[in-house]
Amino acid sequence: MIKPILLVEDNPSDLELTLLALERSQLANEVVIARDGAEAIDYLTSAGQWEGRTTGNPAVILLDLKLPKVDGLEVLLFIRSRPELKSVPVVMLTSSREEQDLVRSYERGVNAYVVKPVEFREFVGAITELGMFWAVLNEPPPGSVRLARNIEQSGRGPQPT
Repeated sequence: MIKPILLVEDNPSDLELTLLALERSQLANEVVIARDGAEAIDYLTSAGQWEGRTTGNPAVILLDLKLPKVDGLEVLLFIRSRPELKSVPVVMLTSSREEQDLVRSYERGVNAYVVKPVEFREFVGAITELGMFWAVLNEPPPGSVRLARNIEQSGRGPQPT
């Protein structure tokens, strides 16, 4: 099963550009969109509008820093505090070039910090590379792979990990 990419972005222009860039990269992953931090947490915990969704963690979370309701750093802290989520790769995808945002993101466990390029071609290239690395090339932690294989061998068929 191909895991989705969770895109957490509140800016409509950045959302549209990121979706276009991911589409151009021709990844097979579904892109799930959360427009604020609270919605992202609901998705990750299968709550609210996401209650009853197919279980499993995303392949990667592309997380904006400045979000309404719950900001990106708080979402990151939430993710890293939950045993079932803490191994999910999180890429801070933000317009902020402030050193304190960069430092605080890494202190809280972000896997990568990417400043959104202003030029469209650069932006598409950056998103394509992010998507390819985290959704295709990156190997998930061994526990999640073994779990998936054990479930398949049990006769219950493939299950998301």
